[in-house]
Amino acid sequence: MNALPDCYGIIPARYRSKRFPGKPLAEIHGKPMFWHVYKQAEKCHHFSRIVLATDDERIFSAAKALLVPVLMTDANHPSGTDRVLEAANALDVPDDAVVVNIQGDEPLIAVDMLDRLIAPFSASEIQITTLAKKIGSKEADNPDRVKVVIAENGQALYFSRSKIPYYRGDAAQTFYGHIGLYAFRMAALRAFQKLGPGRLERIESLEQLRLLENKMAIHVVITDHSSISVDTPDDLKTVTRMMNQTMNQTIK
Repeated sequence: MNALPDCYGIIPARYRSKRFPGKPLAEIHGKPMFWHVYKQAEKCHHFSRIVLATDDERIFSAAKALLVPVLMTDANHPSGTDRVLEAANALDVPDDAVVVNIQGDEPLIAVDMLDRLIAPFSASEIQITTLAKKIGSKEADNPDRVKVVIAENGQALYFSRSKIPYYRGDAAQTFYGHIGLYAFRMAALRAFQKLGPGRLERIESLEQLRLLENKMAIHVVITDHSSISVDTPDDLKTVTRMMNQTMNQTIK
């Protein structure tokens, strides 16, 4: 195994959201949500740099005021991955370096998740990593909970909104829920963006299937952690309540 390459954390923070406009600026304990994500990412010691990538002057100005490194990016990107690539290009990230797409709406992200996501890049053949967690059969029934099946070598075989694998007979059931946190070598990130949406990607509305359709291997790392994505104001209340509980436990 080699030493880890340079790693860059990029937090895409888009203002427009159908269910929760302006959510990167939503306050938790007096600070915008993006600040909490940034502070969690700072705890991961593998990063050479961490930057916020936004499309909105309000977010940009708030980041500057809070001393969070920030880049302004195009407002018309079709996905967060495209925004991450623009930011990585602006930072002149080398081809062999690792770019981590840190979801800007997950203020409870555990540092161990970032550590585990990055660790496989000590092997030169690893180009893309993501995370998965064991889930129960009932949770696997939910089409909003993306599932992944994994080969013996740790590579993803397929991602689906359907319940996979399908069990026949009495075999013990094991399902893995995908956690949408990704790390790419810069060359792989560029290649991904150039491919354009694939057939299976359009069918399932899952961007990662573009990689599998083009024989780009995704290494899946298993974690015991989960993170809550803030998609609605109700989610924000849940996250705030969980952070309050954590603070109270720390004080005790």
